[in-house]
Amino acid sequence: MRELHLLPPGVNAERSSGVPLHRQIYDGLRSAILDGRLEPGTRLPSTRAFALELGVARNTVIAVFEQLAAEGFLRPRVGDGTRVADIEPELLPRPARKAPLSPRIRRRSASGSAVSPLSVRGKAIVGVGRGAPGPGERAFQPGLPDIAAFPHRTWARILARHARTPERARLGYDDAAGDPRLRAAIAAYVTAARGVRCSPDRVVAVAGAQAALDLCVRLLLDPGDPAWIEEPGYAGARAALLGAGARIEPVPVDSEGLDVAAGEARCPGARLAYITPSCQFPLGVTLSLERRLRLLDWAERAGAFVIEDDYDSEYRYRGRPITAVQGIDTNDRVAYVGTFAKTMFPALRVGYVIAPEGLETAFARAVRNTGHSVPQPVQGALAEFIDAGHYGRHVRRMRALYARRRARLFALAREHLSDVLELIPCEAGMQVAGWLANDLDDRALAAAGARAGLALAPLSACWTGPGARAGLHLGYAGVSEDALGHAVPKLARIIARCRSTGPESPCISAGQVRTCHSDGGTEASAPERVT
Repeated sequence: MRELHLLPPGVNAERSSGVPLHRQIYDGLRSAILDGRLEPGTRLPSTRAFALELGVARNTVIAVFEQLAAEGFLRPRVGDGTRVADIEPELLPRPARKAPLSPRIRRRSASGSAVSPLSVRGKAIVGVGRGAPGPGERAFQPGLPDIAAFPHRTWARILARHARTPERARLGYDDAAGDPRLRAAIAAYVTAARGVRCSPDRVVAVAGAQAALDLCVRLLLDPGDPAWIEEPGYAGARAALLGAGARIEPVPVDSEGLDVAAGEARCPGARLAYITPSCQFPLGVTLSLERRLRLLDWAERAGAFVIEDDYDSEYRYRGRPITAVQGIDTNDRVAYVGTFAKTMFPALRVGYVIAPEGLETAFARAVRNTGHSVPQPVQGALAEFIDAGHYGRHVRRMRALYARRRARLFALAREHLSDVLELIPCEAGMQVAGWLANDLDDRALAAAGARAGLALAPLSACWTGPGARAGLHLGYAGVSEDALGHAVPKLARIIARCRSTGPESPCISAGQVRTCHSDGGTEASAPERVT
C-alpha cells in the first residue's frame, strides 16, 4: 500500500484567502481523492504531521479527517492510520463534458411555456395532506421546528423595514429567479455549509420546497417518462411526479440509502431520480459515497437528471453536515432543492433550486409562468437576515437544542417502548423512524393517537408499491423535553390499549383507515414533511 509523504497539490491552508482553513483542507483532500491524485488505499500522514506541514492546529486536521471519514472518503483503522477509501476507478467522476442540452430539454425549456398548470389526477394529490398542527398542539409532528424558539422580534423588525420602505426598482416584474441579494446570500450559504458548487445566477428562489419539486419535475420530464423514487419515500415528491405525468419506478432503500444497482436493474432508462441523500425521508439513513458516485455515473450514462432534496441537512448531530451530492457532480446532472421551512418556520414558504448549469433561464421563466415566486419584501428581509448572521446563529442554537431532544426521545423510548417500537439509529434530522411489533397496525395507531392529541405518522404510507412495513415517524424538534416526558408514556399506553383490545377496537382496523392527514386526522396517512 502506498504511503503519502508529501501533501498533494491543491491541499492548502492560506490564511489570506478568506476561506476557513478547515474548508480549504477538506476541499483539497476531497478533490485529490475524486480526481485520482490520491489512490485508494493510500495512507495519509498522521494528523500531527499533516498539521505541522500546513502550519495549522492539529484539531483542524482531525476535524477534516473525521468529516471525510463520515462521508466515506477516508478509512481510519486502529494501528494502521488513515487511508483513502477503496473507490472503484470507474465510479470516479469523469471530466466535465459541456455537451449541448438535449433537444428534449431545449424544446421544453426554450420559453418556459411547457410549465402548465397541474392536471387534476386523483393519485397526484394522495398523501399530501393538510397543514401541520400549530406548535404545542400535538407531539411527534414530523418536520415541525420549534417555532417558539425562532427570533421573531428580530425577523419582524427586519421584515417591517423592507415592507415600509421597499425599493421601487424591485417592485416590478424583474428578477423572476429572485432578489439578487437573496440569491447571493443563498449561494454563499450552501457553498460554505453544504459544499454545493454554484454561483448566484444558478439560484432560483421559489415559494417552498414543494414548488421547487414541481418546477424540477415538469422542466426535466415529459409526460410518460420513467422516474426513480425512493421506496419508502416522501409522498410530496411522489405527488409532484404524478402531477407531471411521470411513470414512477420505486427503488428500494437500505442501510446505505437508495439501491442504485436495483434501480438500474428495474429501469435503466429512467429520465430522473429523486433522492434525499443526507437524511433519507423517512428512514433517516445517509446515502453512502459509493452509492453517490454510482448514481452520478448512471445519470451521466443515461442522460438523466437527479433531484437532490436537502430538506433538513443542517441538523446533523455527529460531525459536520454531509456534503451534498451536487458538490461532487462534475457533469451538471443534479438539481439541488433546499428550504427554510425547517430552519425558520414552515409558513415562511421560501425554498430554492440550484439549477443545473445551462438551465438557469428555463427555471426563471418557469417561475414567472407558474407564479411560484416569493413576495419581494420577504426576499429582501431574508437576505438581510442571512447576511447579518441571524440565520447562522439560529441554526446553531437549534442544532444543540434538537440534539438534546433527540437524546431525550431515545432514552424515553428505551424505557417505555422497547418491546413494541424499534427506533432506527440516525445521526441527523428532526424526526426518527421506528418499526412496530408485528401485531400492530400503524394507521390504526395514527387514528388512535389523533384522538389522544398525538400526531403519529404511519410509515406504511410512505410505500408506493407492495411490501410496506408498519412503523411510526416521530418528530421531536418541535416538542420540549418536558412534553416528550408526557408524550412517550402516552404513546406507550395507546399502543398497549390497541394490543389488548384488538384490531376491531377503538384503534380501528387498517382497512378502515386507509389514509391519515399530516395533522393526525383519519383521512390521510402520509407523513407530512412540511416544506
